[in-house]
Amino acid sequence: MNTPRSPHFAVAIVGGGPVGLAAAIGLAQNGVPTALVARKVAYSDNRTTALLGGSIDFLRSLEVWPRCEQQAAALRVMRLIDDTGRLVRAPEVRLSAHEIGEETFGYNIENRILVVALEARAAELPNLVRYDEDASAIHSDDTSAGIETKNGTHLSAPIVGGADGRNSLARRSAGIELRMRTLEQAAVTFNTAHTRPHDNISTEFHSPHGPRVFVPLPGLRSSVVWVTTSNEAATLQSLSDDELGLRAERQAHSILGKMRAEGERHVFPLTMQSPAALATRRIALLGEAAHVFPPIGAQGLNLGLRDAADFVRVVTAAHQAGTDPGPDDVMSQYSRARRADIASRTTVIDVANRSLLSDFLPVQMMRAAGLHLLNIADPLRRFAMREGLAPWWRRSA
Repeated sequence: MNTPRSPHFAVAIVGGGPVGLAAAIGLAQNGVPTALVARKVAYSDNRTTALLGGSIDFLRSLEVWPRCEQQAAALRVMRLIDDTGRLVRAPEVRLSAHEIGEETFGYNIENRILVVALEARAAELPNLVRYDEDASAIHSDDTSAGIETKNGTHLSAPIVGGADGRNSLARRSAGIELRMRTLEQAAVTFNTAHTRPHDNISTEFHSPHGPRVFVPLPGLRSSVVWVTTSNEAATLQSLSDDELGLRAERQAHSILGKMRAEGERHVFPLTMQSPAALATRRIALLGEAAHVFPPIGAQGLNLGLRDAADFVRVVTAAHQAGTDPGPDDVMSQYSRARRADIASRTTVIDVANRSLLSDFLPVQMMRAAGLHLLNIADPLRRFAMREGLAPWWRRSA
């Protein structure tokens, strides 16, 4: 994998989104010589992410969060409202971070602001070499992995972290089979201005076609994730800012006053993707290369950042011990650390989505009963809130 003139690193990361940047920063600041192979692309759109407590802690450890905290909105309360109009309806559930001794569940931030902060921190680290190029091929053998870029650059490392998205080259190069299910839903994302304060409350309306979530942004603004049918998604995308704002206002039952859409809106057909393995042949998968599911419960990027944190921990330990971080027995440590977390989040989100879409009366009754129990049973509610922030075995570690 290593040619006479190709540079060799302790680890290489492919992919320059938040997960790839976070992994590269974490390794480099731990003293691990790291290559980041990813073309710099300006995040000019207005998409946002709700970062939960564990993700904030990780970003603080990377010295990233202080750079962008002032441009994020705190999430102190979460409301779940059954707006299905069905015969059997669940009660409203109100979850407060104060119930579990936390000031916030997390913060909502525009992705472009987060990436700017990550890029700034990455540029400070002498152990991190950035290749502003796209990877075109990844090869691995028993001793090393090699990366070739579209510009003809060659480099090698004993382990590659593939954080290159749902169409991952790293995953294909490792020969990892992908299980995929296409859902009959699409998500529309956009931001809105409104006339009433959100009071740092994130509100999720459950409709027969999926959840519609209004998440606070700084000031009198919120980001919206609107899950619906593909046809309605196309209609929403085509509306003017005023028309889309009116649709959002009606969906929110005017709790945020008059609304007007701002900037771009994006439509994503929903799928569920699960690879047959998380690491093999000196290639480990992180972020959407390792899991894709509907945008429910703000789990996607938060799960990816936990991938990055565990990958950093395993590779750093091997590097500091002077051992090869790439063999399957070492990479199995990463797989074991991530498998239960990914499987549990995927299952919970899939069940929650299926139960919301089902017209089968017993399923609706079970869903309503479950949310009612969540409302009245304080220990269960507190457990659910803590589990939403991070799995119990991670909190107790």
